[in-house]
Amino acid sequence: MKNRIRDGIYLIIDPSMDRGILMGKLKEVIKEEISAIQIWDNFKPNENPIEFVNDILPLCHAKKIPVLINNQWELLKQTAVDGIHLDKIQDNMQQLKKEVNREIITGLTCSNDLSSVQWAEKNEFDYISFCSLFPSSTANSCELVTFDTVKEAKKITSMSIFLAGGIKPENIELLNELNYSGIAVISGIMSNEKPVEALKKYQQKIKKELK
Repeated sequence: MKNRIRDGIYLIIDPSMDRGILMGKLKEVIKEEISAIQIWDNFKPNENPIEFVNDILPLCHAKKIPVLINNQWELLKQTAVDGIHLDKIQDNMQQLKKEVNREIITGLTCSNDLSSVQWAEKNEFDYISFCSLFPSSTANSCELVTFDTVKEAKKITSMSIFLAGGIKPENIELLNELNYSGIAVISGIMSNEKPVEALKKYQQKIKKELK
């Protein structure tokens, strides 16, 4: 997999979801255009993360969709996962990269503190994701990010910028004033009874905004 993420829809999947339902929905949505799949580190107590990742990888790689793990560095060494998404700054970032010893995609969740953007830039991350743009039940640990923060970030970095948290097809137009690469979605697609239809609604809206 190439060390990059395309613009568009970045899909987050929750491993605590019923496995049969999750896999069924995932097999359908990856037929569409998706920038990347992130595996949220919300594993069930009895879940084997390596087994879960290895079930997901061949499906996504067959469609040339990179797969990232959320926070759990050890899985970069134990599986062929393509990269990692961090929820906070890692002080030993360079050492961790050396331990992995291969090209990986790196992303970081950012809030209103622009020092995290600067840190990601310094450590040559591939993208950042701002959370949360709107109130969200699945991003309830994130503070609301101001539009001014996203605008300022764009001035200090050339990294891809994704937006996350409470974004729906109905409110994407509110993001018109921002310069961004795509949006990260979890419940808006994976909790929908018709995930492909939900994904297409996002794609139709986001394509208009990214032109």
